[in-house]
Amino acid sequence: MKKNSWMLALLLVFVLIVSACGNGSDNQTTGGAAPATSGDSNAAQTPAQPAELTIKHKLGETKVKKNPQKVVVFDYGVLDSLDRLGVEVTGVPQASIPPYLAKYKDAKYKNVGSLVEADFEKVSAIKPDLIIISGRLQTAYEELSKIGPTIFLGVDNAKYLETYTENAKTLGQIFGKESQVDTELAKVNETVKTVSAKIKANGKNALIILANEGAISAYGAGSRFGIIHDVLGFTPVDPGIEVSTHGKPVSFEYIAEKNPDYLFIVDRGAAVGGESAAKKTIENELVKKTKAFKDGNIVYLDQNYWYLSGGGLISVSEMVKEIEKSVK
Repeated sequence: MKKNSWMLALLLVFVLIVSACGNGSDNQTTGGAAPATSGDSNAAQTPAQPAELTIKHKLGETKVKKNPQKVVVFDYGVLDSLDRLGVEVTGVPQASIPPYLAKYKDAKYKNVGSLVEADFEKVSAIKPDLIIISGRLQTAYEELSKIGPTIFLGVDNAKYLETYTENAKTLGQIFGKESQVDTELAKVNETVKTVSAKIKANGKNALIILANEGAISAYGAGSRFGIIHDVLGFTPVDPGIEVSTHGKPVSFEYIAEKNPDYLFIVDRGAAVGGESAAKKTIENELVKKTKAFKDGNIVYLDQNYWYLSGGGLISVSEMVKEIEKSVK
């Protein structure tokens, strides 16, 4: 009997020990899992903060959220690039939008003024995450910066291809489109290389004229249209033209005297909604004496790309193609 009691007591102790170990193990598992579950729940409830970039530009440095949602654009070249990249915008100046960007006249886009005059009240109402300007509106930089993060993405005419490339890459960085930007730039660079080689082998000179309702101005290297000389390689017929926003006022006698091989015309009147009368103005008796006219080398450039929206991924590509088509 004593032996049986002893065995029973031993069995009881064993059962108690096993039970205690089991309970400890369960507690440890539950205790370890609880913080992890709690942590996961908190992580799910707290949205990740968007990355912030510091964008260096001509007018300063600006902190910009990556992939900003509410974007206001005051440059049609930038709008052109964002359109090609599939990036939606909130506000644009709608007065002189080029036909190929006509969808931005839709009421779903806020009209924020013009290329040269911002409607600060409408811009402010948008509460923009990003405002993009260029040369026509750089004097408003400080005022716009008070409303929202503002960056300058204008093209430097003296370094056209370089700054055009930098601007495109900046947009790619901000909107997470780096790979797409690289692909687009590679296409343009390849075309530039081909066209430039053809022009240099041709050895011809050229003169660029802006026609504006009867008045004409000449532009040379380093100017807003200087890509024809500086990037694509046409020799300026007049290397003495000073760089100026409005060009060098000239006469038709001047064109006849310089007698260029190629005469490139940008019709400002047509660009800003006026009558397209450049051909009638330019092709007078004096100009008809030039080599450009006699050889069929008077080229009327698309004012939408050249005057309104230069510097965009679409526009620069089309500008280069236009010059390529003109070279014989």
